[in-house]
Amino acid sequence: MQLIDTLADRGVILDADRDRAAEAIARVHDKSPHFILLEKGFVKEEKLYPALADEFGMEFVDLVHATVDPAALSGIPQKLVHKKNLMPLARHNGTLVVATGDPFDSYAIDELQTVTGLAIHPVLGSPKEIARLLKLHFGIGGDNVAALNATAGEADVELLEEIEADDSEAAKAAQEATVVGLVNKILTEAAAERASDIHIEHEETGITIRYRIDGLLQIQRLPEGINRWQNAIVSRLKIMARLNIAEKRLPQDGRIKMKVQGREVDVRVSIIPMVHGEGIVMRLLDKGRMVFNLKNIGFVEDYDRKFRQMIDRPHGIVIVTGPTGSGKSTTLYSALNEVKDETTKIITVEDPVEYQQNGICQIQTHAKIGLTFAAALRSILRHDPDVVLIGEMRDLETAESAIQASLTGHLVFSTLHTNDAPSAFTRLIDMKVEPFLVASTVEGILAQRLVRTICPDCKTTYDPTAADDFPIDFPKADAITGAAWQHVYKGEGCRNCRNSGYRGRTGIHELLVNTDLIRDLVVQKVNASVIRMEALKQGMRTLRQDGFLKCIRGSTTLDEVGRTTAGDIS
Repeated sequence: MQLIDTLADRGVILDADRDRAAEAIARVHDKSPHFILLEKGFVKEEKLYPALADEFGMEFVDLVHATVDPAALSGIPQKLVHKKNLMPLARHNGTLVVATGDPFDSYAIDELQTVTGLAIHPVLGSPKEIARLLKLHFGIGGDNVAALNATAGEADVELLEEIEADDSEAAKAAQEATVVGLVNKILTEAAAERASDIHIEHEETGITIRYRIDGLLQIQRLPEGINRWQNAIVSRLKIMARLNIAEKRLPQDGRIKMKVQGREVDVRVSIIPMVHGEGIVMRLLDKGRMVFNLKNIGFVEDYDRKFRQMIDRPHGIVIVTGPTGSGKSTTLYSALNEVKDETTKIITVEDPVEYQQNGICQIQTHAKIGLTFAAALRSILRHDPDVVLIGEMRDLETAESAIQASLTGHLVFSTLHTNDAPSAFTRLIDMKVEPFLVASTVEGILAQRLVRTICPDCKTTYDPTAADDFPIDFPKADAITGAAWQHVYKGEGCRNCRNSGYRGRTGIHELLVNTDLIRDLVVQKVNASVIRMEALKQGMRTLRQDGFLKCIRGSTTLDEVGRTTAGDIS
């Protein structure tokens, strides 16, 4: 109760919450009281720890910007610092400066002092930041690999399908508690960091693990001794994905269905033999975090209105273009959810089916048995659909089938791999589709890219005009409202965005709506640049222009737009 009174006097906790907070602390005996107050939402972390530091006569350290002295890490018992969540920061004259998140646990400090033989000077810091620094400096999996156990890991990862393993030596090694715990830790860390992919790569010196977060790969520090388990890690992942652990010469593809921290996650596993071992890439499809809604796509008002009008038509083809990983599937699923209702029959043909959607009939292609996009499309037209989605128009047969579907009164969604919207017309014609069919059936083309969005917690404004690399084609005003821009935005970096200044991603778009003039140009088989100029006259914005508009409005930064649209200077 004394702690609660102190925090209330400092304005950290509300007077009205005193009694409820005291009851919450009284019910739990195995946690320090400030942890209970945080879990129950009675206090905010940013206010709590400075107040605790004053109360205990300790220094509070903002670990977001803290630097760690390498000398402080030598000879440190890793198992102890992970167990007690202690982070060594500096070492000088026989004194070790250590950050702790629990000022009530004096035994942890005493134990570290006894083991190291050093005088310990404790400072207070955020437990989340301490855990981040421990992972950064000691690696995923905590202390040395041999000390890992599977119990904690398995509690975080629940496999939704039974797995089978033979009695081979490789299978036995893959089922050891150390390996199971480490693999589970890799998966849970990736899910917690919102990673879309995990890359496990074999090099001459050992394995490297990288997570793709917000579109960029970030290397993950690994604990010492992991390299002797590298083959067992590969075998464990093969068992989880129901692959042949004895096959090391040929590529293999599999799938893992699991729950991580209560969320259902599908993992697509691709394994390819390389010079120093098998390379693994895992695509994480987190169903709990995916919301397919056009409001989340990142359209500016005029593009949102035009795209909704386009997908509301009774027939025709709507194409979404862009490279792999540019969000095409998310946009198409969002469009399908927009047009979906009880009166509409929707059938999709995909390779693979990434997200299963209620109210939509989905078909997985299987080229080995002849179930291609074109073959599936010929069959599903006899199933009386209103809307059809074709995962990708890869060849003439598929493109012609899509055109026939649109001519017979169906609305068709599909994707192409082109750099911009106008090039989709010439790409279809290059496939030997008749120009007049392309012109008459394609209603519109959406090209898109993904850019990282500025972290809302450390967002700030600045004037970039003094910079040498300020883009000369940056607009003088908002293209929609006409308001002159005064400044642009960036993220300074904070604990919530891991000091990157970015958190999450949004789309930048180039929407070409087909018109009579553009149809005439398509029939004439003109170059894509001619179509592009006409579309710009009719109100299309290029990817770069749309990105600049989002810079003015504070969604992303000039650096991001420059990175993703370097070749698109109009």
